[in-house]
Amino acid sequence: MVNLKAKPYNLDEQGIKWVEETIANMTIEEKIGQLFVNMGASRDEEYLKEMVNNYHIGAVRYNPATASEVYDQNKILQENSKIPLLIAANTEAGGNGACVDGTYVGYEVKIGSTNDKKYAYEMGRVSGVEASAIGCNWSFAPIVDINRNWRNPIISNRCWSGDADMVLEYSLEYMRGIMESGIAPAAKHFPGDGIDERDQHLSFAPNWLSCEEWDATFGKVYGGLFEAGLPSIMAGHIALPEYVKYFNPEATTEELYMPATLSKYILTDLLRGKMNFNGLVVTDASHMVAMTSAMKRSEMLPTAIAAGSDIFLFFNDPDEDFGYMMDGYKNGIITDERLNEALTRILGTKAALGLHKKAKTEIMMPKEEAMAKIGLPENKAIAAEVADKGIVLVKNTEDIFPISPEKHKRVLLVDVKGTEGGFGALIGAQGPKPSQVMKEMLEKEGFEVSIWESPADKIMKLPPEERMAAIGNIYAQKRPITDLTDNYDLIINLAIVNPNTDQRIQWPASKGTPDIPFYVNEVPTIFISLQCPFHLADVPQVKTYINAYDNKDFTLSSLVDKMLGRSEFKGVSSVDAFCGLGDTKYGISAQLSSCAVN
Repeated sequence: MVNLKAKPYNLDEQGIKWVEETIANMTIEEKIGQLFVNMGASRDEEYLKEMVNNYHIGAVRYNPATASEVYDQNKILQENSKIPLLIAANTEAGGNGACVDGTYVGYEVKIGSTNDKKYAYEMGRVSGVEASAIGCNWSFAPIVDINRNWRNPIISNRCWSGDADMVLEYSLEYMRGIMESGIAPAAKHFPGDGIDERDQHLSFAPNWLSCEEWDATFGKVYGGLFEAGLPSIMAGHIALPEYVKYFNPEATTEELYMPATLSKYILTDLLRGKMNFNGLVVTDASHMVAMTSAMKRSEMLPTAIAAGSDIFLFFNDPDEDFGYMMDGYKNGIITDERLNEALTRILGTKAALGLHKKAKTEIMMPKEEAMAKIGLPENKAIAAEVADKGIVLVKNTEDIFPISPEKHKRVLLVDVKGTEGGFGALIGAQGPKPSQVMKEMLEKEGFEVSIWESPADKIMKLPPEERMAAIGNIYAQKRPITDLTDNYDLIINLAIVNPNTDQRIQWPASKGTPDIPFYVNEVPTIFISLQCPFHLADVPQVKTYINAYDNKDFTLSSLVDKMLGRSEFKGVSSVDAFCGLGDTKYGISAQLSSCAVN
């Protein structure tokens, strides 16, 4: 059922022979082991050897580390694995997804806002150069989801656009760039995120489109990538109920809402049958609730392979999961035909990367040569270009720019927060606050800058026994408007709301404090989002709103240049920053109310 001569493998007779003979000479334990991608829990040599020798894993996706550490890890893995490994990285935003000292280029939505597809190619190229240098040969990127729901918490900044044609165009460029370095991209998350507003880590989150709507959007994107030779996809834990109905009008509720990773209708009937995809399918991570809650784990593992997934992402417990997969084969959930098909695609992908032609000690380049490819200045310069061209002035109805010490001497910076805690909080906890960085930048320009400290932050500094009394007074934090108008010439709100269940702004309990921008008609106010591009839904009253997409120093520097008038705002929103809401256009003249203002 797998044509190794056709796209995306394009194997010659020698490559096909290697695949067939390797499978024929495997033990059943080795065959079952090839179905797993391990998430490395350690870089210890003994642990790495155990994983390849005892569990016969087919692939690895590791935890972040420096380029040197990842290189050493991957060298041990390849030199001790009987069959060459697929080693994956999450290069969604650049080489920093392969190693922590790699080059960040920009989140996909920031690249999209440059309105220049060459930066999608550059992100793929840089990712490929750095990831391949340290031994990676597979990437869980690009993200080819389409953002049609501003409430979606997964892809708010992890997508090129809300437009299918643009998503396809930019994804093709990324694919071209990364494949130049011999890395196989895995586009994700089939059948497509961006429609529901929930998080597959926590709940079901189906794609609700009709078959016709899906064909014209996600189907168009994936079809174009398949035609271009996309080697692999990552299946998401995302149901596609209308296509299940198409293949089975009598489908049960459970069948309709089964995530794609466990649905034969989606992976076999749609992906393989209707769309003729010939490449490798990897599941999304198997700890996500949309998958784990669908059935018992002992059934889930073999069902994923039986449904059409070729390789399974992450052990929970290696011994337990290996046993579950083996039992599924022995019980007939995984047939010999399906197992052979999955193995053919796994090994076919390895052969397409040329891994079968190299000695174990020759798969990776010399370490000194590899380290010389990480974090090159010319690649880092691309990120600064993206910042310059990608920052979007979404709304500008008070003609506030350029700001200057003459007009806006006294500046108040206000941190705007989202829900505390969660994985996003761990990410956001690194480094100085953006408000502190911007304060230093603006003071160098001659501004007098203060940073607002909220009553809640002050309370948390108090001894526990004094907090309750302070909390009781928090509702009495009302103050005269002149406290703002007499002391500040400009207020800048900086929102850095990290990935979370909703990515919405969370307002404090206090009243009349600057962390709620009620004063837009009292003091000139600029609201800047440094993560999620959809905060205008929560602050529709603001007259000046900017999407900067991240809080890197070079982004903040470019942002200050633009606010001071030394550089133009060049970005064009690739998603609907107005969130489909009429009130977010408050203050925009009627003739402009139906279009984005940049």
